[in-house]
Amino acid sequence: MPASQSAYRSDELPGKTVDAVVVGGGAAGLNGALMLARSRRSVVVVDSGTPRNAPAEGVHGLLGLDGTPPAELLERGRDEVRRFGGTVQSGEVVKAAADPSAGGDLRFSVALADGGTLRARRLLVATGSRDVLPDVSGLAEHWGHSVVHCPYCHGWEVRDEPIGVLAVGPTSIHQAILFRQLTDNLVYFTSGTRLDRDTRERFAARNICLVDTPVDEVVTAEGGGIAGVRLTDGRLIRRRVLAVATTMQARTEGLEDLGLPMQDLPNGMGRHFATGMAGTTQVRGVWVAGNATDLTAQVGASAAAGALAGAHMNADLATADTEAALTTVHRDIAHTRPPARSPARTRCIPIA
Repeated sequence: MPASQSAYRSDELPGKTVDAVVVGGGAAGLNGALMLARSRRSVVVVDSGTPRNAPAEGVHGLLGLDGTPPAELLERGRDEVRRFGGTVQSGEVVKAAADPSAGGDLRFSVALADGGTLRARRLLVATGSRDVLPDVSGLAEHWGHSVVHCPYCHGWEVRDEPIGVLAVGPTSIHQAILFRQLTDNLVYFTSGTRLDRDTRERFAARNICLVDTPVDEVVTAEGGGIAGVRLTDGRLIRRRVLAVATTMQARTEGLEDLGLPMQDLPNGMGRHFATGMAGTTQVRGVWVAGNATDLTAQVGASAAAGALAGAHMNADLATADTEAALTTVHRDIAHTRPPARSPARTRCIPIA
């Protein structure tokens, strides 16, 4: 569940068409913008300030930066983009659409909630995704702290704690096996989902306790955090941490008019933008990177995807610039060339 961060400094928006607009200022968007800015491209990042990992205390699994608070990491990223001439704008995109081409090159318009409009030759969509939690009373209040979803994002920090896995479907089985690596005290709440005999035997072999009674609510401890899980029969199963597989939905608001194709993940895991190599899409001139297309990517993977997309966009722009220059040369030659003689007076000159 994205949570708003404190407002940060916005740069003045350019009045001319820029090489690229990046929608979303997370790891993917900022790293894509960084690659473009370092290639001397005019680039504007528009960011709503609602990153997916805002509730987390730190970013983990990122070499050299493990434990860095998400807000600090993004502030560093914005500063780096600015250092190479990029522009960062705090705002919300309400509509992005393809415009008529200009001089044979692509054009896009990006309307902002404050009434401003940007025009660009290329777009990078890096809007990320949102996590949809099961409708269980008391669960959302602890999201990102005592309620987690990823053993690689939070696992070390909750090691050896009494952990419960709140099942939502087949994905939860895999989740339980991974969290069992982190604690010997693991309870699996089936929550109405079915477990076959083979899975039950595997759980028993790993000493994963099963609770088939439905869950009523998550109980908050007096000092904060989680006290446990209240079942419908009134029992309280004490837990300090709950793991739950969310439904992950790519953030598409304001991008509908682009006509980007979407793709559903199996078992109701989520929905994301469909992409090809380097984040390319079926819409010419539009790339997608990060959680908007790879719902399970951590910060490092999202940043890498943004860098790859940014490099690919720069190459595409360089090709377009070359074609435009060649067209100009041919046009100038045609305008300055003397009138051709009539065919009857043209003399063929043999070529040795």
